Amino acid sequence: MNKTLKTILMIVGVVLLVYGIYTLIAPEASIGIGDLSIDVQDNTDAYMTIGLGVVALVLGFLGGKKL
Repeated sequence: MNKTLKTILMIVGVVLLVYGIYTLIAPEASIGIGDLSIDVQDNTDAYMTIGLGVVALVLGFLGGKKL
């Protein structure tokens, strides 16, 4: 595998991992009325983003190596 392609895969993998973890942790919406505070999260897309990031990193590390 080309060194440039491996570098791009590694960068994309790191970006996808960071974005996925951020969307997993950060609340989507929050409502606060007085002392009552409600946070709502929808994490279904975050797991897919983290999975794609891991796959991109693995392909970047193992791409072009003879097994």
